[in-house]
Amino acid sequence: MESLFPVVVFLAVATLGAALARRLGLLAPILLVVLGLAFSFVPGFPHVRLDPELVLVGILPPLLYVAALETSVPAFKNNIRPILLLAVGLVLFTAFVVGFVLHLLLPQVPFAICLALGAVVAPPDAVAATAVARRVGLPRRVVTILEGESLINDATALVLLRVATLATIGSAVGTAEVAVEVLRATGGGILIGALGALVFGFLHRRINDPLLDNALSLIIPFAVVFAAEEVHSSGVVAVVVTGLALGHKLPQLLSAASRLQIGAFWRLARFLLEGLVFLLVGLQLREVVRDLDEPIGSLTLITLAVLATVFLTRFVWLFPATYLARLVPQVRRRDPAPSLKFPIVIGWAGMRGVVTLAAALALPLTLADDAPYPRALFIWLAFAVIVVTLVGQGATLPLVARKLKLPQDDPVQDALSAAGVQQQASRAARERLDELADSAPDAVVDRLRRALDDRTNLAWERLGGAERETPSQAYGRLRQEMIDAERDVFRAARDAGRIPEEVLVRAYRDLDLEESLLREVEK
Repeated sequence: MESLFPVVVFLAVATLGAALARRLGLLAPILLVVLGLAFSFVPGFPHVRLDPELVLVGILPPLLYVAALETSVPAFKNNIRPILLLAVGLVLFTAFVVGFVLHLLLPQVPFAICLALGAVVAPPDAVAATAVARRVGLPRRVVTILEGESLINDATALVLLRVATLATIGSAVGTAEVAVEVLRATGGGILIGALGALVFGFLHRRINDPLLDNALSLIIPFAVVFAAEEVHSSGVVAVVVTGLALGHKLPQLLSAASRLQIGAFWRLARFLLEGLVFLLVGLQLREVVRDLDEPIGSLTLITLAVLATVFLTRFVWLFPATYLARLVPQVRRRDPAPSLKFPIVIGWAGMRGVVTLAAALALPLTLADDAPYPRALFIWLAFAVIVVTLVGQGATLPLVARKLKLPQDDPVQDALSAAGVQQQASRAARERLDELADSAPDAVVDRLRRALDDRTNLAWERLGGAERETPSQAYGRLRQEMIDAERDVFRAARDAGRIPEEVLVRAYRDLDLEESLLREVEK
């Protein structure tokens, strides 16, 4: 009972913090980190020291999996060049520059362990990028690039961290060893991920029960990670590959009921896990500060140097990576050079998160010759990078986006495209209905034709803007009042003993489904 109490408290605070953030119009991740920082020094408030394995194997896989499920594979492929330049090139560049700067400031510490810290602070966090970027309202392509970067960059950083750690504990690490490690981590992760997509896609296709589909969906990210770890491959790569492959084929793999239930489950799971993650990051402050023994002057200098390096390297890399590639004619024709606003906002969106802290806590306790090194300082630096980038850059990202006046996605063009495709879909549905019309009563066929016309008209109504209430909106408003009246009658009949509880539950389920559809139409 006592072991469950802190978990309940953390979830309650995370939920209340998210609700408060919505009420105040703030970004929930930032408010939760601040709450964690404040509660870390409150006497009697439960405290927990993050277990790196819990984060990297227990929390990160499901969050990466659901992010990959929701990522558009065509959009990911169309932006693969900038994604790889950020997720691989920028991570390596940042890690080596941070390692070099830290080694200059701490020459007594071997470069390999300084490089390990560089790998720790190099990757923007998947949770932070997804949680902040979408809520800011950035253009769709920017969000795709940031999400694609966050899906892959952890794998790059963790592989580099593994190589650097091997060097710090005395293992011989040459070019051949590095190549083998990279091939095993990335190639093995891709193979495990592809195999996971085949196996679990086959199972999803054979399952008809939404509850079983939901249970399988929960198992998938952990099963893939455990399989990858068994062969010393990258679990991050494996989960991302499985999620992308299954997400692309999900409409063919799952029934409508399974998709609705899985979607609702993962929305709740992501909400709770994200809230818990950001709160736990803030709560580590007391533990991190307690172990520090550096003089305040040198601590401030080293911290500011690492923060400046992490911030500046992203911009130093982004501008050449964005514009030098356009010197190639084929690239320039396919993807013209964007405005300076885009690399600026992508550069500003380099928030770090819980993976950085977990990786820092996984740093070795001693070096190859059992010589001590300032491990507590390194953990503090990782923590400082998280808090400053998440709270500082995350909180100001909406302001930066507004000041830059980024061109927004055109909702009219989106609606026009949707209406055109809906017109084709309606034509296909009408042709199928005409083929089957003789097998059903005329009244049923006429009802289906009217429903199809209403669905087609709704797509075109969305082009009309919000100046006046559309027929579909009027229908939704009136139908909502009717549904409320129906619920009152069923509830009164149950209370009077005229119908059993089971009848009320079935009636409410049908009315709830219809009301949910009405709300989706209003969006």
